[in-house]
Amino acid sequence: MSGRSRWLMISVGLGILLNPLNSSMVSVAIPRLQNVFQLDFTAVSWIIFSFYIASAVAQPVMGKASDLFGRRRIFLIGLVVCFVASLLAPLSPNFEWLIVFRIVQSIGTSMMVGVGMAIVRIHIAENQATALSVLSMFLSGAAAIGPFIGGVIIHWGWPAIFFINIPFVVASFIFSWRNTPKDKPSTSVALGMSFRKWCDLIDVPGILLFTAGLVALLVGLLSAKSSGQISLSNVIFLLVGLVVLGAFVRHEFKAKSPFVPLRTFAKYPAMTWVNVEFLLVNLLFYSLFFGLPSYLQMVRHVSEFHTGVLMLSLGLCSLVTSPIAGRWVDKSGPQPALLLSGILMTLGSVWIVTLNQTSPVITVCLALAAFGISNGLNNVGLQAALFKSSPKEIIGVASGLFNTSRYLGTILSSLLISIVMGDNFSFEGFRVLGIILTVIALSLVFMSRRRRELGQLPNN
Repeated sequence: MSGRSRWLMISVGLGILLNPLNSSMVSVAIPRLQNVFQLDFTAVSWIIFSFYIASAVAQPVMGKASDLFGRRRIFLIGLVVCFVASLLAPLSPNFEWLIVFRIVQSIGTSMMVGVGMAIVRIHIAENQATALSVLSMFLSGAAAIGPFIGGVIIHWGWPAIFFINIPFVVASFIFSWRNTPKDKPSTSVALGMSFRKWCDLIDVPGILLFTAGLVALLVGLLSAKSSGQISLSNVIFLLVGLVVLGAFVRHEFKAKSPFVPLRTFAKYPAMTWVNVEFLLVNLLFYSLFFGLPSYLQMVRHVSEFHTGVLMLSLGLCSLVTSPIAGRWVDKSGPQPALLLSGILMTLGSVWIVTLNQTSPVITVCLALAAFGISNGLNNVGLQAALFKSSPKEIIGVASGLFNTSRYLGTILSSLLISIVMGDNFSFEGFRVLGIILTVIALSLVFMSRRRRELGQLPNN
């Protein structure tokens, strides 16, 4: 990799790490935010869900915008948006305004994740899997150390979790301005079109239907979880969510420039399969990422500090694996790495099921190591599989949708934990969670072979 390519990787990496860093770092601030704003857990949890929903919507939109208006431009604008949101969020007069700035922050960071992947796809032609492994180190490393960083800086107050973004934003902007090649919009009239045409181009009705349906489903599920019973209002929210999402699917098939190109997914089935796999991988990974710390603290009575130290083994294994995975995928393709990943996730999930109340706490590191190694393999292998299955002219959209799959999996993991555990974490509930994760991991092993068959189709 040339010197210019390395500086490009650093420029992109410093930007894309902001999304996973902020999605995980805020988790340690939940108790502090509850006390400051006098809210219950269900209400304050929207500081997490709002970020995930906004990311799930914004990343494919920004991927499409980068294909149309230029990737460098969208990336730099995202850095500016994140900078402004990180400065204003600590000044929020109430929790509602904090949610607003949190959503703005999510949109800004989303402008960098999918677009950053597309920049690498376009401007680094050789050893792309190796390049992806470097980006994976930024992404997985930021997600893994986020809670640790948050736990350290929270002593200076919850605003510190926003201010910590400033040096990363400034460094990424300076490096990106100098090292990211300029690109021209793919549509000559893109910058001169009217606001109405812009709305049609990015499919505002589709975005609104998708967001409304997803929010309605989450409100129904979270309200049922909070109250401990399913009321008429919960049922109404759930039905409305399903109906709106059905309307969204119908609209997308008719739209000239759809938010989610469902017809493209039908044309490229291997790309569809990669996104389904990525959703399930993140459902499994984040169920462990969010569930295990609560289990250790609430069931095994491990301190916050020691829990954080144990969880670091997950991130360290992922960081060590990513560059090795990059070289392996460059040489042998994504299939062997993804098959090994599925096997490791299965073994890790089975190990969780075998734990009992007298098992040494340190033994959870075996499961964390298995998931950490598989995470490094998945981040590189599935991104490489996406590049192989996606046409170059829609790589921005494809990368955005790929990251939407990540956040849908993350949202589903939180809901899975809530459904299995209820109001209180227990040993029995954690074992049930382990059984469910084992089933998901086994399904990924079999799905890997199916994706290989789809990848052999002529239209891929």
